Amino acid sequence: MNVENAVIPTPEQIQELTAEGHDRPIYMVNLLKFKEKAEYEDGRETELTGQEAYGIYGAEVLAHLAQVDGKPVIGGQVTGLRLGVVEELWDSVAIAMYPNRKAMLKMITDPEYLKSAEHRSAGLAGQLNIEMVLPGS
Repeated sequence: MNVENAVIPTPEQIQELTAEGHDRPIYMVNLLKFKEKAEYEDGRETELTGQEAYGIYGAEVLAHLAQVDGKPVIGGQVTGLRLGVVEELWDSVAIAMYPNRKAMLKMITDPEYLKSAEHRSAGLAGQLNIEMVLPGS
């Protein structure tokens, strides 16, 4: 199994969000790996760590989630691996609920969200987003 952290979805992954016929709630499991020091795309100087920059995004994303009727479910720091083998663990895990894929797409393409996402990009070395649905939904 090959695992590659990313910060930006592929065109194919974006296309999946726009596919018709998926109107049930989804849960996005976010496996997060932070940069040691935040790096903003506009080159601004900062003393923030990657985790601190992502923390700004995390605080702001709550309002963006609410605007599309989504919500945070749970999040926390990874403290160890109890089964399996990986070269390097993620730093944190967060789960968010969206009413459907289109709600998530609406959020991540909103200009106000994109302003907040600057902190996400600055702080993340990469992540995995795993879509999950609950049984019976």
